[in-house]
Amino acid sequence: MQGAKTQYYTAASLDGFIATKDDSLDWLLQFTTGAGDSYETFIRDVGAIAMGSATYEWLLRNHLRLDSDKPQPWPYDIPSWVFTSRQRRPVPGADVRFVAGDVAPVHRQMAEIAAGRNVWVAGGGELAGQFYDAGLLDELIVQVTSVTLGAGKPLFPRAIQSPALKLTSVVRYGDAFAELRYELPRPGR
Repeated sequence: MQGAKTQYYTAASLDGFIATKDDSLDWLLQFTTGAGDSYETFIRDVGAIAMGSATYEWLLRNHLRLDSDKPQPWPYDIPSWVFTSRQRRPVPGADVRFVAGDVAPVHRQMAEIAAGRNVWVAGGGELAGQFYDAGLLDELIVQVTSVTLGAGKPLFPRAIQSPALKLTSVVRYGDAFAELRYELPRPGR
């Protein structure tokens, strides 16, 4: 791995949404996960995860299902930070830290704990935008899929026009996904 980066890695509809208005990802779940994408390679280089409260709550409801007969374990074996303004239900045995406020001091802690590995901003778009606003976001990796939602939670609710993002890679995965990698502009870069 070259230098550690802070990366926003996500999937989006063709019209630029990462979730519906009510935070549903059902549109994405119709596709086979883990087959023919870059996730396994990507996650190997990640040492810390940042996510917003909607992403965390979606994981609790749709993946872990802690109140079901067969709850699932937390999907990550690396430390995760959940940015939230409210009290959240912890996951037993998981290294999940609840934080609020400015992303910059939390990012310093995340980078230190990641120890030379990447920091993954897992979602949502507004949280990724806060990392960008603080000059901390290096790369946007988006797997654009072959559906449109018409409305929903935007991929990246920031205007970046000049200098524009720098496209560094395009990869096709099957007949539904195109992965786009962009380097984000920073002052002095």
